[in-house]
Amino acid sequence: MGASVAYHLTRRGITDVMLIEREAQLGAGSTGLNAGGIRHQFSTAQNIRLSIESIAAFERFETDPGASIDLHQDGYLFLLSREADVEMFRASVDLQRGLNVPVDWLTPGEAARLAPGLSVDGVIAATYCAKDGTADPNGVTMGFARAAREAGVEIVRGTEVTGVDVVNGRVAGVRTTSGAVSADIVVNAAGAWAGRVGRMAGLDVPVTPLRRHIFIAQPEPDATWDDAPHRGTVPVTRILVIDFATSFYFHRDGGRLLFGMGDPAEQPGFDTTVRWDFLPDVVGAGVSRLPALAGAVVSHAWAGLYEMTPDAMPIIGPAAGCDGFYVIAGFSGHGFQHSPAAGRVLADLLAGRDPGLDLSPFAWDRFTAGTPVPERHFV
Repeated sequence: MGASVAYHLTRRGITDVMLIEREAQLGAGSTGLNAGGIRHQFSTAQNIRLSIESIAAFERFETDPGASIDLHQDGYLFLLSREADVEMFRASVDLQRGLNVPVDWLTPGEAARLAPGLSVDGVIAATYCAKDGTADPNGVTMGFARAAREAGVEIVRGTEVTGVDVVNGRVAGVRTTSGAVSADIVVNAAGAWAGRVGRMAGLDVPVTPLRRHIFIAQPEPDATWDDAPHRGTVPVTRILVIDFATSFYFHRDGGRLLFGMGDPAEQPGFDTTVRWDFLPDVVGAGVSRLPALAGAVVSHAWAGLYEMTPDAMPIIGPAAGCDGFYVIAGFSGHGFQHSPAAGRVLADLLAGRDPGLDLSPFAWDRFTAGTPVPERHFV
């Protein structure tokens, strides 16, 4: 988010910008640890609009800003096995199609033909969008950052923000481990750490960290994950399958299988230690959808942090109670894929432009005003 905002500010003629990163490299937090999924299939109109703009930006990323991002649009396949989910997704598909997103409503048999080795026992229906897929989060981050730096943005790595200076209700700058920085505008793009940064300014940013795991499996001997069927002449090798009832998901990545699942018992916190005792639960749920997983070997795993809000929708815009302090955080697992549009929207706000998007679903005060519209396709 920080790299995207910086990049889009330069495209609006604003280059007196400093991007401060605590780690030695950009994208070392949640960005560098996610599965790289990009999709249109959300339940709220504003998230769908963010997806439409962002995926279009990914499609032209090699020329603007100019970076390779390993984009694969092989689709997202949602499997639905509960009647309540079917009804919810019917409404969402109507909304998506109303916004000109090409989403297909599939029978279980049609879903099985899309993904090799998939079991659809108990599946009632499925949805599929061929324009969804995966991309490289590091490539996107570095592409934004390089273009921003070339335009005059200063990028400071290995420097932690330790305080936010506020004078008479207005932000005046930040304090860092490398010294103080004066600034009339401060953007909190700290992801899972956005709540901590907000407290430095005396603000309660309702973003909490939640651990999520990703596991990598190799197929059993003499087997492969890549015996994919074909859609026309194009092999569908990286389709991302989500069993919505359990949140188990997987996609093939070369000769490997990347998979994961949310843990309903997970408590908020910054611990990113891999919980290997959770793996049997994931495999147990996964085998019911991908039986070949039973004979696979899990080679490694990692854990990262979702940046959760109470309604699984991001906060984009000014903070109430501190002039000049802006937030772009709380994307609840969907930040990477929405970074092009969200960064553009905030850059427009900072430049005094009309962002061309109703930002009330992302407003800071929606929780106190009692107007949140939750994202229901949270995985």
